[in-house]
Parts: sequence; C-alpha cells; structure tokens
Amino acid sequence: MAVFPSNPVNKTPMSQLLRKYPGLFGVPFVLLMVGASFMLTPFTQTRYDLQDQRVKQMNKAEELRLDQKRKKFDIREEYFRLSAASDDEWESKRIKRPKGLPEWGVPPTESPNSPKDSGK
Repeated sequence: MAVFPSNPVNKTPMSQLLRKYPGLFGVPFVLLMVGASFMLTPFTQTRYDLQDQRVKQMNKAEELRLDQKRKKFDIREEYFRLSAASDDEWESKRIKRPKGLPEWGVPPTESPNSPKDSGK
C-alpha cells in the first residue's frame, strides 16, 4: 500500500519551524518547569516549617511534667501482670443442655466395626 505524505492545506511558518527544529518547543517547556520548581521551593519550605513548629512546640513545664510521669517499661513485668489478670477475671459456668441430650454431649452412634446381629 502506498504511503501518503502529510501535506496540510495551510502551512504556517511556525509549524514549518517547529517541524524542522522540535527543540524550539521542548527546551523552553522544560526550562519553564524546572524554573517553576525552583521558584516554588520557598513556599513549600515555609509550609513544612510551620507544620514542624506546630508539632514540636512545647514549653519547659510540659517537658518536665512528661519526664516525671514516665514509668520505666519492663516487658517481663507486663507479661506477668497480663497473665495474672486474665486468670482472675473469668469463671467457668455450666450452660443448660437441650432436652434429650446427655450430659457429656451427643451419644456415640454405632461404629461400622462393631458386631451387629448377623443372624447366627
């Protein structure tokens, strides 16, 4: 099949120039993006600095109060405390059985290996 060349009806000098030198469009665009990134850096830095100040803002009285209330953490002590608490808080209670059900659960059915009346 024949390849048809691209022949636009109205060729503008700008389209011919961009077709001949594609960097005339790409290079300024990239420079604009990089420049905008550098121009917006102070604004983004200000945003993160303000957020950092909100998080870290604490006076000396609050710092001292936090240190006084802090208790040293020991994993063994926590283990023994939790295991002792779990043993004391529950109580075994029996539930009512449905009528006709024996005390120890469902009565066993006859197993296939048990001797049956074979008519001997």
